[in-house]
Amino acid sequence: MIGIGIDLVEIDRFRRVLARRPGVAVRLFTEHERASLEARKDPVPGLAARFAAKEAAMKALGVGIGAFSWGEVEVRRLRSGAPELRVTGKAADLASSLGVAGWSVSLTHTDETASAVVVAR
Repeated sequence: MIGIGIDLVEIDRFRRVLARRPGVAVRLFTEHERASLEARKDPVPGLAARFAAKEAAMKALGVGIGAFSWGEVEVRRLRSGAPELRVTGKAADLASSLGVAGWSVSLTHTDETASAVVVAR
């Protein structure tokens, strides 16, 4: 294991940020991430969990916000439904320089919070 990261997001607070600044969703999430959740009755818990995964990935790599862009870490779903983490650009370069060969990610949410755990291995 290279690193592990965890993050927790308050869903109502995240919802307020998205409502106040709708453009923030475009900055934080890839087109695929936004499209994969748009059919949900309420996409905000899923977006909050994905945001938590992006922050957890930064922590797993030992860096903070600003080390790479939010869109360089993407959460996708495998056919099984399990989440998968994909990294590109500076995030992929950093991961490679640290010897990261793969990722494990777990997402969860309740009505109040969303969280993610990311392992760089």
